[in-house]
Amino acid sequence: MSPLIESEEQKALRAAVATLGTRHGRNHDPVELWSEAAKLGYLGVNLPEAHGGGGGGIADLSIVLEELGAAGCPLLMLVVSPAICGTVIARFGTEEQKQTWLPGIAEGTRIMAFGITEPDAGSNSHRITTTARRDGDDWILNGRKVFISGVDIADATLIVGRTEDARTGNLKPCLFIVPRDAPGFERRQIDMELTGREKQFELTLDDVRLPADALVGDEDAGLLQLFAGLNPERIMTAAFAIGLGRYAVSRAVEYARDRTVWRQPIGAHQAIAHPLAQAHIDLELARLMMQKAAFLYDSGDDTAAGEAANMAKYAAGEACVKAVDQAVHTLGGNGLTREFGLASLITVARVSRIAPVSREMILNYVSHQSLGLPKSY
Repeated sequence: MSPLIESEEQKALRAAVATLGTRHGRNHDPVELWSEAAKLGYLGVNLPEAHGGGGGGIADLSIVLEELGAAGCPLLMLVVSPAICGTVIARFGTEEQKQTWLPGIAEGTRIMAFGITEPDAGSNSHRITTTARRDGDDWILNGRKVFISGVDIADATLIVGRTEDARTGNLKPCLFIVPRDAPGFERRQIDMELTGREKQFELTLDDVRLPADALVGDEDAGLLQLFAGLNPERIMTAAFAIGLGRYAVSRAVEYARDRTVWRQPIGAHQAIAHPLAQAHIDLELARLMMQKAAFLYDSGDDTAAGEAANMAKYAAGEACVKAVDQAVHTLGGNGLTREFGLASLITVARVSRIAPVSREMILNYVSHQSLGLPKSY
């Protein structure tokens, strides 16, 4: 199947999720929506059937998030729990880890957060300072993480730390499952201007002792395992942004059809219609790149998927910000009222430009990875 043409099953999934999203709408209860999405099998569509999932891929999960976003009720933890953590455990976890976590993630009864960002590392995963050292059969973790979503509702956090390579002495990334009640694992909510339903936290790991089986995958796999989670994260962030942008444009189009000035709807004026048409085009183009990225990832081509996932995230973030801005502008003063619910999206839309990696770092990636230009850092 071409990445540009969805299968009949995917078309049916898109329609079904759109119906669910429309029923819950912008003022949804995220707990109720999460529970219903789980019962309908949407949370685990990308996870293996053998472990309670739908047997699909990131392409399917991106459809779920995009359609919920287009209905005004995106679930941010879809990016984190099934997409990042579920994928990493499904690909690299032990059979015991898969049995412990994947069915619960698919059923919505267990949630995992993901901890990579640090105060001094930013987008540079090579400068992560959270370290893990062996102590007998155990691991001891020390470090800090910031802007970690949903830790308060997560049963565990998949933490990216670094261990010392016995051969070279260099530090390499490794992934650890840290239970929420592990001694020495503390969280502090960050006071955000962003009014999202999912809270952001700073994490402190102070001599957190973990058993040997807390390590996910091979200690020497390093970046392979890390990017197995980061590429789906970028694809799903694109889905989040595209859905949000579609929601904003749909509200603006509805308003432009009904709002009448000088005996005709304002949508009849090209100054109103053309910018909305451009926003729609940009969102559709971003979706094509997202579909390509998901297709490549689900096909097992991690290298090509990395480039496409970064491009998709960049394109979707830009398209989302422009779509929301134009939607608010279309409504004029009404676009800033709580009644129409668009003004709050201005801040949310900016997230898709900043997280999980900034637009500038994506441009750096494309300039030296895709175009072969020298690095500036």
